Amino acid sequence: MKHNRLAAAVIGVAVVLTASLAANASHSWNNYHWARNTSSFNLQVIDSNSTSWDDELSLALSQWSQSTKLNMTITSYDSSTTARQQCRAVAGKIRSCNYTYGNNGWLGLASINLDGNGHISQGTSKMNDSYSSSFASQNQRRHVMCQELGHTLGLGHTSENGSIQNTCMDYSTSSTSTAPNSHDYSQLSSIYSHLDTYSSYSGAAKTTATQKAMVGPLPIGIMVRKGVFDELWAAPDGKGGTWIHHITLAPGFEHTELLDGE
Repeated sequence: MKHNRLAAAVIGVAVVLTASLAANASHSWNNYHWARNTSSFNLQVIDSNSTSWDDELSLALSQWSQSTKLNMTITSYDSSTTARQQCRAVAGKIRSCNYTYGNNGWLGLASINLDGNGHISQGTSKMNDSYSSSFASQNQRRHVMCQELGHTLGLGHTSENGSIQNTCMDYSTSSTSTAPNSHDYSQLSSIYSHLDTYSSYSGAAKTTATQKAMVGPLPIGIMVRKGVFDELWAAPDGKGGTWIHHITLAPGFEHTELLDGE
């Protein structure tokens, strides 16, 4: 019965997400974006990564900050084992984490919280060190770090069949797919082309965000979409909003039957 109630609560989200991904030729993630009333904004990032991931995080933040619409900056650090394991979301901010999250089938996990108006209000980006062999290549490390952060900005994938698109938002393992490209920046300009009546990020003059970390694990909910290399899960947050999780599958866990058309 509890599962049925949860399914009913997110069924609307499932329909919207599936329709959007099927119909949208761009790689906007259902036009999700942070609310803001200025043409550009500063998005604060909490660094909960071990030193082994600091270079990848710094590089990805500098690359995404080349967008004319946003600037991503590290404003606090907490790389304790507990912080990295829990990776608690903080309103108005992004937290980036790495940890041995277990052999659960996912390599990277980006989570965003949509407020009651459908705007991103907080997010987390996780790298799963349990699949350390998949991160042996620095190119793969840069690819996953860059992609998970891109999701927290409202970007989807440029391709979902493993083809090379020369961006970290594709699913290839090419050495040319480790950073955003011009199309990614153009997509951000499109997503953030209008102003909102309030701001959902921390540090804004007027914001709906509160400076409190979420207590307990994020609700995962139910799967609303299965791709070849990814899965999408959604759950109500209990406050009128929705948690949406974009999972990048680890090697060996891909849904290859979709790619083969079986």
